[in-house]
Amino acid sequence: PGFEEDVININVGGLRRRLSSSALSKFPDTRLGRLLSCDSEESILQLCDDYDVSAREFYFDRNPGFFLYVLHFYQTGKLHVMEELCVFSFCQEIEYWGINEFFLDSCCSYRYHERKLESRHHNWDEESEVSSVDTSPDEISDINHELLRYSTLRCGNVRKRLWLTMENPGYSIPSKLFSFVSITVVLVSIATMCIHSMPEYQGVDENGNVLDEPILHKLEYFCISWFTFEVSSRLLLSPNPRKFFTHPLNLIDIVSVLPFYFTLLVDVTVGSDSELGNLGKVVQVFRLMRIFRVLKLARHSTGLRSLGATLKHSYREVGILLLYLAVGVSVFSGVAYTAEKEEDVGFDTIPACWWWGTVSMTTVGYGDVVPVTVAGKLAASGCILGGILVVALPITIIFNKFSHFYRKQKALEAAVRNSGKKD
Repeated sequence: PGFEEDVININVGGLRRRLSSSALSKFPDTRLGRLLSCDSEESILQLCDDYDVSAREFYFDRNPGFFLYVLHFYQTGKLHVMEELCVFSFCQEIEYWGINEFFLDSCCSYRYHERKLESRHHNWDEESEVSSVDTSPDEISDINHELLRYSTLRCGNVRKRLWLTMENPGYSIPSKLFSFVSITVVLVSIATMCIHSMPEYQGVDENGNVLDEPILHKLEYFCISWFTFEVSSRLLLSPNPRKFFTHPLNLIDIVSVLPFYFTLLVDVTVGSDSELGNLGKVVQVFRLMRIFRVLKLARHSTGLRSLGATLKHSYREVGILLLYLAVGVSVFSGVAYTAEKEEDVGFDTIPACWWWGTVSMTTVGYGDVVPVTVAGKLAASGCILGGILVVALPITIIFNKFSHFYRKQKALEAAVRNSGKKD
């Protein structure tokens, strides 16, 4: 009691200073300002490390050098940055003394926030580097939890080794061989589908129906048999069948074989494409879905899996990129239409100009539609330059995320190998 009429002594790490209660009462929300409202020993010790009632002295075990900046704050109402402290230590100190960073003087405010932003970026890079060595404990825990399921299953140890052989290409030499065979079959299947589309490899029967080349037909059956064996084996060996159908790579495996069995069922039960009418077009669409087999390579490629994770977690950046492109295409298409509509060079309507605007903004430039007037060429120049800037802006963020997920995926694969090799 009686603080309002006297001065108090503050001792910070051996640095002793006297402060008037009037100076402290100007900032009642700070730590020293709250000392004025203390009415018990317990409340005082919540704010300081120790105190002496007779000498009216309060002890704080903090940085005495920084306390000089605190004194200056109580005298002037302005806070300055202590250059000797890193930005996070400075934040901890002002948080301890209850001083808000909004009290920073204009000469130090910009420098402080700039250093704080740089430190956050640096910490993000450090976390990315750490993730290249240490994976998330939750992910490793999930892996170990899944592997523990095999201990309750019949022939669990054998099933676990087979599952790891099929799931992780780097687990063992047999797993590498299995991965090599699987990649080879996928490439053969894609090559077969491409060759089958060439007229010289297509035969025609007496009714005019297209017949498959016998060798290509046998290769297709072999690839489908391998894909069916692969997805069936993974399903039977999976420690959690319910979770199996929620994994994106397993869904890709299922989608890669379903079109074949659907078209085979239709051919057997209904007939050829010429007899199906509209259903025949659906069958053709399902046959074209065989191109999704190329996505099966993602199971054996860390880069493709990292790309998928990057796109999944970069939907905001991708959305911003598409928004920028849409705005640019709309604006420059309207300008090009206004400048070229009377020249009869393909800029007849604004929707027709969207194609030109899209290929120009993305710097592809097919050259099928080009402006001929000076105003049109100036608009095209602005469209191309704007496209370079728009496309380049989000690329750095997306690339950083890709690097992060790539290192994380490599670490997760290493964790799976180490977990599988433990007895």
